[in-house]
Amino acid sequence: MSNLNGVLLIDKPKKFTSFDVIAVVRRLTGQKKLGHTGTLDPNATGVLPVLLGTATKTQDLILNHDKSYTAEFQLGKTTDTLDIWGTVTGECEASVTEEQIRRVLPNFTGEIEQIPPMYSAVQKNGQRLYDLARQGIEVERESRKVTVYSLSLVNFDEKTQTGTLEISCSKGTYVRTIIDDIGKVLGVGAVMTALCRTSACGFSLDECITLDELKSICENGNVEEKLRSVESLFMSLGYLAVSPAQAKRFANGGALSADRTYLAKSGYENGQLFRMKTHDGDFLGIGIADKPNNLIKIYFQNCR
Repeated sequence: MSNLNGVLLIDKPKKFTSFDVIAVVRRLTGQKKLGHTGTLDPNATGVLPVLLGTATKTQDLILNHDKSYTAEFQLGKTTDTLDIWGTVTGECEASVTEEQIRRVLPNFTGEIEQIPPMYSAVQKNGQRLYDLARQGIEVERESRKVTVYSLSLVNFDEKTQTGTLEISCSKGTYVRTIIDDIGKVLGVGAVMTALCRTSACGFSLDECITLDELKSICENGNVEEKLRSVESLFMSLGYLAVSPAQAKRFANGGALSADRTYLAKSGYENGQLFRMKTHDGDFLGIGIADKPNNLIKIYFQNCR
C-alpha cells in the first residue's frame, strides 16, 4: 500500500488502549508513521482520530481540542479511580431524585476548577500520577481551569440510582472527576460506569469506522476512501488562495508578501493563521501572519 497522508476516524473499542488501536491500524495499512490526537482510557469508546504520514506533524498544532462525551454513572458508590473499574472506597444507600441532580448541574458548567484524579496521565515532578497511585502514593495536585460548554442529564432511574450525562468540554477535562464532584455535592458519592467520546477535533462518532470495518476496507484496497485530508484538521481557519508562483515559494520554505495576497484588501491580525491553498484547491499548509514585517510565514507545511 502506498504512503498515506491524512486522518482515519476510528471508533475505539472497549478494552483497547489508544496505542493498541495505533498498532492495529499500522498492521492493517502497512504505514509506519502514525499518531493520534487524544488518548482514550481502555474502558472508554468512541472517536479516536488516527494520524497517518504528513498528518502526524500536526499533533501539536491542532487548534480544535474540544470534545463531547456520553457518560453513564452510578450514585451511592466511590472508588479510587473515580470509575466502576477501581477499588471501592465507599458505598451508601442513595435516594436522590432526578430534580436534585438537575439542580446541581449548573455548578459544573462554564469555566470550572478541577483537581486531576490520581489515576491519570498528568505528571508530577516527572512522574505519571497513575504510576504513583499504583504504588499507593497520593500527592497533592494543583487544580486546573477547564471549560464545560454544556452538561445535561439525558436520563436517570431513581430506582437504580443510575443515569446518563452528555458533556461538551475543553481539552484536559476529566469527566469522571465531574461525576465524582456531583456525587460529593449530592452527599452520596458517584462513579462513572461507561464513557463514549462522541466528538473530537471537529469530527463526530457517526463519521468513524470500527477496526473490523477498517480491516475489510484494507482487504478491498479502498482505505483512501475513508481517509480524511490533513486539511480537515484545520477547517476552523479561513483560507488564503495564492498564485502558482507564491505556491512554489511557500512549498520551498519561503515567506510570502502579504501585500501580494488578498490580505492587502481584507486586513489581518498579527499571528493570524490561514489555510494556504492554490487556486485549484490544493492544500499547501498553514501560514501565520507576521504583520510587523508584512509577511505570511510558514506555520505548517503539507509536504507530500
